[in-house]
Amino acid sequence: MGATLIHRSKETRADGVTIEMVIWSVDPAVAGSAHEYKYRLYAGRAGRTLVRYDNEAGKGDHKHVGADEAEVPFRFVSMQQAVSDFLADVARLTGE
Repeated sequence: MGATLIHRSKETRADGVTIEMVIWSVDPAVAGSAHEYKYRLYAGRAGRTLVRYDNEAGKGDHKHVGADEAEVPFRFVSMQQAVSDFLADVARLTGE
């Protein structure tokens, strides 16, 4: 698989929430996904996941929600929309 890193960031906010985003452009697409991205969008506090979006090979686009990391599928429209939806989930889960 050819992969090019297109974004990597990690920050810990004043409220203790860590947000990490890693996005790769891949060719061919990851098994289970119909787009050219491999990504992990993570938000957590004190080592516990609040929400994480990813597209693990064979599972397609999905998100993990809460400390038990319940897996929920989501509809991938674009990478920009996935990041926007992720940040909206972070805001909702942290009471912003």
